[in-house]
Amino acid sequence: MTEPSHVTAVRESYDTVAADYARLVKEPAELDPVSRAMLAAFAELVRPRGPVADLGCGPGKVTAHLAALGVEVCGVDVSPRMVELARAAYPELGFSVGSMTALEIGSGELGGILAYYATHHTPPQWLPTVFAEFHRVLAPGGVLMLAGHVGDDEHLRPTHAYGDHPVSYESYLLPPDRIAELLHRAGLVVTACTVQEPDEGARRQTGTFLGYKPR
Repeated sequence: MTEPSHVTAVRESYDTVAADYARLVKEPAELDPVSRAMLAAFAELVRPRGPVADLGCGPGKVTAHLAALGVEVCGVDVSPRMVELARAAYPELGFSVGSMTALEIGSGELGGILAYYATHHTPPQWLPTVFAEFHRVLAPGGVLMLAGHVGDDEHLRPTHAYGDHPVSYESYLLPPDRIAELLHRAGLVVTACTVQEPDEGARRQTGTFLGYKPR
């Protein structure tokens, strides 16, 4: 199967910026109180449900944060360089290379999925495929937390990022209600949605969604 062009762009871009991304992105303990609280709520929900996959885990900082909260968790990222950095930083955890469009995870295997700032590079027409994969790999009752930038159908085409390295990925900032509707169409029940205004120095709203796969 031919890899979608946006997946190739994301892989190549994050391989390029990986070292500076790991250096520049905040530690979970440095996040704002609402973001930390949502991660803590997710951890509480998934702890009794079995393994969790942190999809789009990057250098593994949030994966390790969940592990410290008592979650059985592994990380998956499309960028081999990101996975290499995650394995070096957190050798006690499992990390693998993979794409959200075609996860190498068996159906119903997961008690939870975290997609933390991981889906905004996905063109809107591909989100049903990604969300269908989330539904497939979650066990009945499994919990999803999705967080990322939201907007009014903004399509961003940056040329440089994270240490001024060249990138070819694009970003798609959708309204929160549309993301919730796409999750619903994929068979997932959204139980909570928060929308945060940008912190000082930031420009984008953030949306966080909690949901589950019905039994």
